[in-house]
Amino acid sequence: METKLLNTISGPSDVKELSYAQLNVLCSEIRQTLIDTVSKNGGHLASNLGVVELTVALHKVFDCPQDALVWDVGHQSYVHKLLTGRRDRFGTIRTQGGLSGFPKHEESEYDAFLSGHASTSISVACGLARAKSLKREKGSVVAVIGDGAMTGGMVYEGLNNCGRAKDRLIIVLNDNAMSISKNVGALSKYFSTIRNDPNYFKAKDRVGDFLEHVPLVGDPAIRAIRKGKNLLKDALYSRSTLFDEFGFTYLGPVDGHDLHMLCDVLSRAKSLQCPVVVNVVTTKGKGYLYAEENPGAFHGIPKFDVITGHPDVQNSDSFSHAFGLKLADMADRDNRLCAVTAAMKYGTELQHFAARHRSHFFDVGIAEEHAVTFCGGLAAGGMKPVFAVYSTFLQRGFDQIIHDLSIERQHVVLAVDRAGIVGEDGETHQGIFDAAYLSLIPGITVFSPTNYRELSRQLERAVNDYPGVVAIRYPRGGEDEIVKGKDFTDEDYYLQAGDGNSKILLVSYGREFAEVLKGAVQLHKRRISVDCLKLNRITPIPKQAVELACRYDYVLFFEEGIRQGGIGEQFAYQLTQKQFRETYRLRAIDSFVPQGRQESLLAELNLDSGSIAEFVGQVITQ
Repeated sequence: METKLLNTISGPSDVKELSYAQLNVLCSEIRQTLIDTVSKNGGHLASNLGVVELTVALHKVFDCPQDALVWDVGHQSYVHKLLTGRRDRFGTIRTQGGLSGFPKHEESEYDAFLSGHASTSISVACGLARAKSLKREKGSVVAVIGDGAMTGGMVYEGLNNCGRAKDRLIIVLNDNAMSISKNVGALSKYFSTIRNDPNYFKAKDRVGDFLEHVPLVGDPAIRAIRKGKNLLKDALYSRSTLFDEFGFTYLGPVDGHDLHMLCDVLSRAKSLQCPVVVNVVTTKGKGYLYAEENPGAFHGIPKFDVITGHPDVQNSDSFSHAFGLKLADMADRDNRLCAVTAAMKYGTELQHFAARHRSHFFDVGIAEEHAVTFCGGLAAGGMKPVFAVYSTFLQRGFDQIIHDLSIERQHVVLAVDRAGIVGEDGETHQGIFDAAYLSLIPGITVFSPTNYRELSRQLERAVNDYPGVVAIRYPRGGEDEIVKGKDFTDEDYYLQAGDGNSKILLVSYGREFAEVLKGAVQLHKRRISVDCLKLNRITPIPKQAVELACRYDYVLFFEEGIRQGGIGEQFAYQLTQKQFRETYRLRAIDSFVPQGRQESLLAELNLDSGSIAEFVGQVITQ
């Protein structure tokens, strides 16, 4: 399909000039562009297909950037980017140096705030709206939030403060009955009830308008009729929504794919000049059959074939897959084992566990803080909970790990997926902090496997052999060929010696150890002998590993994680405690990591095998 209309859109003002008939054509062109681009780059498809009409209507009604749009989660902002002057660069989305897959203010004035994690938009919008009020600036603030994100507790902290503020704040609830996995819990049932009873709200509006225009004559009549109006209003509003109770005016639900209806309700919301919630019902994956039928699979997808819908992957093996199968097998033998996820059943590969052990599987929705403390309760009750969560999202449960798990030494296993460099989702999703922040917590044990075999054995140890909180962190993607099937032992560290006479020790852990081994091969070809030390357990650091390192003249540590407070810095401190006075060097990550392919980012950070070999050569010749 040609994109004649889309090619004329250089900014939101161009959208305002189009008729509704033209806008519908524009929506079709946008959908085709989304499908074509994501099929080549990978990315978030289903969520963006679902908000095409909504995004067009927002730019038809509101005047951005004077009116600020806040997206929650930001991966549904692709259409917004197409309509705000970034159409020509849209083909670069999620590629190194290209457009971000999330809103970024430094990228465009139309992006009011960065959003990579869920449930933050209402708090952000509340702050932006209050700032406008304090500065007496024109314009509204619009937060677009999915019903899946409404399971996050931060949403209700925001609602509690925003409704009473009386600022020009509009919350658009994008209600598609999905987050990433299908929505679960009481809130899902609540939104379903609202979706299924739109006539009630139409009647409520009509009667409310009528009552407001009833004439009042004389003081006694005024008092009597006012009392009657209040009684009737109370009867009508006895079924008020959750949002009414928080102080918002509720509008909807409305068809999120009907441009006329959307523009009408958004215009009304804008005119009210007070906190408003607009409930918009959409279909995730709208317009692409495969995505409509399986929106979870097309939430975040790699490159795929548009005709068949099949992802462009050569091998389905991954650390996540190995973990999911192993945990399900373990539960076959242990009926105390429980699996917990925060709306990421498929991302963490817990669908295998859920299919075989339904009663012991818990999807709590986008609520990582609750998930951690819920696991603490399960553990206190005699169960063995395993919380599978992406590294970037576990950050949200840091306080709960300390307060609700570690102080009482509740035995909970944290399966930390996507640890290390993740790739195209950029700064908000790289898993570079978990090793550092988990290691701060007293009594915690942290493992970092390098291949599937080690992951399997460490998971067994984590569940059965250790008290307190145990984390096992593993990367996105599969094992490297150089470590495939290799037995790294059940000890807490592993040493691979060179020629037996080396004075150079390379130290690492997890996926990065594969790069170290490949670097050692390159050094051997240059007649430089090195030994390679792998920390299987990274917290607490094995004392024997530190003592072994003290025998070398050069100790070089390579870490796919943040430098400050990381394992490399801790290893250096322990060396000094042993009076190590030889050469120590640490190469780690010093800043947020942008989007890009994992391999390219490792090279850019000088953590790939070639950079490791070059670094060793430089150090020993200084």
